[in-house]
Amino acid sequence: MAPGRATTVGRMRIVASTDEECYEETGSLCRWVYDQTDGNETLANLTDWFVDIPIRIVLVVVVAFVITRLARRWVKRLVAKVVAPDVSPTERLEQLGIEVPSALEPTKSVRRSARAESISVLLTSTIVVIVWTIATMMMLGIIGIDLAPLIAGAGIAGVALGFGAQTLVRDCIAGLFMMLEDQYGIGDWIDLGEASGAVEDISMRTTVLRGIDGTVWHVPNGVVQRVGNKSQLWSVALVDIDVAYDTDLAKAQEALLATATDVCTSDRFADVVLEEPEILGVEALGADGITLRLIVRVEPGAQWALQRSIREAVKHRFDTDDIEIPFPQRTVWMRATPGAESPG
Repeated sequence: MAPGRATTVGRMRIVASTDEECYEETGSLCRWVYDQTDGNETLANLTDWFVDIPIRIVLVVVVAFVITRLARRWVKRLVAKVVAPDVSPTERLEQLGIEVPSALEPTKSVRRSARAESISVLLTSTIVVIVWTIATMMMLGIIGIDLAPLIAGAGIAGVALGFGAQTLVRDCIAGLFMMLEDQYGIGDWIDLGEASGAVEDISMRTTVLRGIDGTVWHVPNGVVQRVGNKSQLWSVALVDIDVAYDTDLAKAQEALLATATDVCTSDRFADVVLEEPEILGVEALGADGITLRLIVRVEPGAQWALQRSIREAVKHRFDTDDIEIPFPQRTVWMRATPGAESPG
């Protein structure tokens, strides 16, 4: 090779000078063949394209495959430990000092297991995309493709997409934390503020509710400020009954409790009632009567039907026992204006 002349062997650029030879962008195998064959460019090119490059590409693929496999197992174990711990929800409540109904035995929640599986699939899919994207770029670099324009273009596109998809990113992040914290699941009756109903579908971006009137609500997760879950672990049937001010409260409370007990022990509700009815006492002294409050702890979602049945039964019982349920009434005082003539 003449002094000062540059030549390219495959992806290897060799610059010859009177002092040294410089190897640029070359693989060690290609360089070794070139050195051992006293500068045979053809053999070095064949070694580069048919031996060195395939070996390095296969190595990148193998490493990427191993990383994704390990990531799947690691993420699955991590999510299972965080989202579906060995301690059941009821046991965790007992540790916090919250009374748990005896009928609600500590069990592994199927919904929590399914939620853990969904989150692990989401996270592993994200990791797989990132790993294989990096592996693809490395393989393009091994082949000899200049990645600088590609990376620059991807950076500009990423910035533009980031500005345009801020709401989408917010919704997805909110949806991820919602699933991690188990705020609600499919079948739960929740209140999201302006929209309330039964959860029909959950995705990373939106939650789909069906209201009691059949309306389907699509709520972006990012706009949810607070969540009221009315069917998690257990529910409470709350019944407020008004009685007149001259009513014997002891008699009224006894009749109310007996009626609620009869309804709860009926064939229709015996399987969903978790605890016996409890009279909390006088809840309010209203303008028209005294409000008595009764609660019954039931299985999730059974409270509304039980409340309606108790109110109906209480109406019949109070009619039989001559206990007055007041209606709006007013006492009007008529005062004569001084100096005004009496009518007639």
